[in-house]
Amino acid sequence: MTELARLKFYATQPHPCSYLPEEQATTLFLDPSQPMDADVYAELSEMGFRRSGDHLYRPHCQRCTACVPARIPAAQFTPNRQQRRIIKRNQDVQVRAVRPAFTEEYYDLYARYIERRHADGDMYPPSREQFSTFLVRDLPFSCFFEFRKDNRLLAIAVTDALPNGLSAVYTFYDPSEERRSLGRFAILWQIGETARRGLYAVYLGYWIKNCRKMNYKTQYRPIELFVNQRWVTLT
Repeated sequence: MTELARLKFYATQPHPCSYLPEEQATTLFLDPSQPMDADVYAELSEMGFRRSGDHLYRPHCQRCTACVPARIPAAQFTPNRQQRRIIKRNQDVQVRAVRPAFTEEYYDLYARYIERRHADGDMYPPSREQFSTFLVRDLPFSCFFEFRKDNRLLAIAVTDALPNGLSAVYTFYDPSEERRSLGRFAILWQIGETARRGLYAVYLGYWIKNCRKMNYKTQYRPIELFVNQRWVTLT
C-alpha cells in the first residue's frame, strides 16, 4: 500500500457549486507534481477521489456533505427489467477500447452532446480546448470505449482501468438516439466489463440527493455510497 500520509494535497478557495447553486464549494486536489500513478489513484478512489483531466480531486466543503462517492460492485449487480430491455435494445452495438485521442469524429459527437443535453451547464459552449484538456489525456490507465453500430460512432465512455475497478470519468453520446438510452447502456456495459475483468466495482463519481441530474446513479442496485469514511451498501 502507498503511504498516503506522505502525499500533499491542496484546497481551493470557496467557489460557486456547479450542482447546488445556493452552496459554496471547496475542492481538495492531489499535488499535481505527484505522478499520476494507477495504484495511488486506486487507493484514493477508495477515499472518494475522482479524476478530471490531469487532476485527482474530491469535494472538501466546510458546511455541505451532499456529494457522496458512489460505486457499483460488479459481481453483485443484477439488471432490473428496464435495464435488461436497454441491454437487449443495444445488442447490435460493438464496443472496443482505444487510446484517448482528439479526432474530429469524437469532437463532433461531444459538441452535439453538450449542445443538446447540457446547454444549461458549465461545459457549454463546447470547445476543442475544453474537450482536449478534460478528456484527452495521455495516461497509461485511461481509454476511450467506442460504441459503434455499422461503424457509426454512437457513444464514447471515457474510462480509467484501475487495480480495483473501472472509473467512469465521462460519457457522451449521440443525442438523436434517445431510444437506445446510450448513457445508461454505457454504464451497464462497464459493469459487465468490470465483472469480465475480475475487478470489484464501477466508480460512478458523486451522487447528490437533491440534484436531479445525479438521480440516475441510484437506479443501479446494489450500490455502495461512501458515508462517514466507509462504504455503505444500498440494495
